[in-house]
Amino acid sequence: MHLSLADAIENFVADGASIALEGFTHLIPFAAGHEIIRQRRRDLHLIRMTPDLVYDQMIGMGCARKLTFSWGGNPGVGSLHRLRDAVERQWPNALELDEHSHAGMATAFCAGASRLPFGVLRGYVGTDLPARNPNIRHVTCPFTGESLAAVPAINPDVTILHAQRADREGNVAIDGIIGAAREAALAAQTLIVTVEEIVDELPPAMNAIVLPYWIVSAVVHCPGGAYPSYAQGHYTRDNAFYQHWDAIARERDSFKAWMNAHVIGTRDHRTFLAGLQQAAP
Repeated sequence: MHLSLADAIENFVADGASIALEGFTHLIPFAAGHEIIRQRRRDLHLIRMTPDLVYDQMIGMGCARKLTFSWGGNPGVGSLHRLRDAVERQWPNALELDEHSHAGMATAFCAGASRLPFGVLRGYVGTDLPARNPNIRHVTCPFTGESLAAVPAINPDVTILHAQRADREGNVAIDGIIGAAREAALAAQTLIVTVEEIVDELPPAMNAIVLPYWIVSAVVHCPGGAYPSYAQGHYTRDNAFYQHWDAIARERDSFKAWMNAHVIGTRDHRTFLAGLQQAAP
């Protein structure tokens, strides 16, 4: 089903839903996150291996009640200040944390994709995460007697991905750094994919995966939908934006002013991108 981004979010993302906006380093679905903010969704359980700036923005705008994650920071820069403010000072509301390692999150997504109740791994050894997170437990292997870490499966109500292209039937191709995109897609009840382009036929690509149309609930044509993240073959990561975000998000007033001007105050992702270009020095 081909929809506008506004219609896809309105139809499939409800208040209180568990949602995973995945994309590891690249193909992060910023446009979808911004539309969720515009539509003022609330009480969401956000799931993502690395929250990145998109979840900092959603948390700071009051969308989230819980965060399941494995590393929370502004890559290469420092803290996510809106995430810290929510945890430390409950602003704009309290945020429940469910923290894991990358390996633990990947295992949980794999279990969800396989429709298993939990996943097992040799992980968390030498960390204090199991003492802090009751969702990290241990089971004894019935074959070797080895103690293994166990994590509950992740099955989001909605997974949202960004991809390079989809064909007119709704098949989606993702190439580059895949991360947990495939597993997050298969684990979800509903899958929304924003794409750079719609093509007649998906070309072969190195290290690519194809998500078949029958698991995709909505395809959204959204050029630039990963910005300021990057889309391999289309545009590079805006590292300067990630650096500038530290100062923007550090204080509540500067954060709210930026979000009101560039997200709440824009009609869609196209006008968001145009506004950033006009504001650039």
